[in-house]
Amino acid sequence: MQKIRIGTRESRLAVIQAEILAEHICRCCEDRELQFVTMKTKGDRILDQTLDKIGGKGLFVKELELSLREGRSDLSVHSLKDVPMEVPEDLPIIGVSAREDARDVLVLPKGTTKINSLRPLGTSSPRRVIQLRRLFPEIEIKSVRGNVLTRLAKLDGGEYSGLVLAAAGLKRLGLADRISRYFSVEEMLPAAGQGVIAVQGRRGEDYGYLDGFFDSDTSFCALAERSFIRALDGGCSSPIAAYAELVPGADKAEGISEDCVLKLTGLYAEEGSREYRIASVRGTKEEAERLGRELAFVMNKNQNILCSE
Repeated sequence: MQKIRIGTRESRLAVIQAEILAEHICRCCEDRELQFVTMKTKGDRILDQTLDKIGGKGLFVKELELSLREGRSDLSVHSLKDVPMEVPEDLPIIGVSAREDARDVLVLPKGTTKINSLRPLGTSSPRRVIQLRRLFPEIEIKSVRGNVLTRLAKLDGGEYSGLVLAAAGLKRLGLADRISRYFSVEEMLPAAGQGVIAVQGRRGEDYGYLDGFFDSDTSFCALAERSFIRALDGGCSSPIAAYAELVPGADKAEGISEDCVLKLTGLYAEEGSREYRIASVRGTKEEAERLGRELAFVMNKNQNILCSE
């Protein structure tokens, strides 16, 4: 019986995402033995500094990539939003899952129904910070690090008036009942790849047994979002966001005759600025990567500020 070793961070959410993939493999490949290879990444260990100060989101994947290279694991499971825009050629992203809820949400302390303006809102994301300042201009925004359960413990312990988290993570953890408010994508544009599970493997290996797990429409959307971020050289220190969706109906006014079109919306702010720009482009899903570059060009060309706190 062939053994498949699945690399994952050791947080509960990361393991659940690996289990989602494992369940698919068990259904499709009864002759495979599965083993989880869990590890704590540098991004998990250093919690007293923001990500941009210690090296960016790549800190959540480096140990998993090393495990793949050294043959200690056969594939790795990531939250796509944590995967750097530049992926090593020898360790490609071999596919992505269907997307869970991409929205951000507000979580309040247990037993409360509204924000206490005397305590800060917690988030570690510059993207969220700059949008929260527009939604809640009277409330302090304070960094919070750690996995979801650690952050919830800090919230319920009285350190924060609320947290802004990804809906997908809470739902996968079985904690949807903690959600006090969903932010629409118009209120809070998500991070590129939010809600998407990515699978990384070694170049040249056969991963055909995973084909049924991957979702082509989500792949097109993720490609557009990541193309936009890459074109703007976006990292943790610059507030930047992207969200792509397939919308029904032909858009002949824009010369698109397909039954559905890919709409890509992006947000960008210069590092240190409290103002940001939002714009959208549309095209066919096969144009996903080009649309990302086009939106980045539109952002750079049109310097008019569309939104501010």
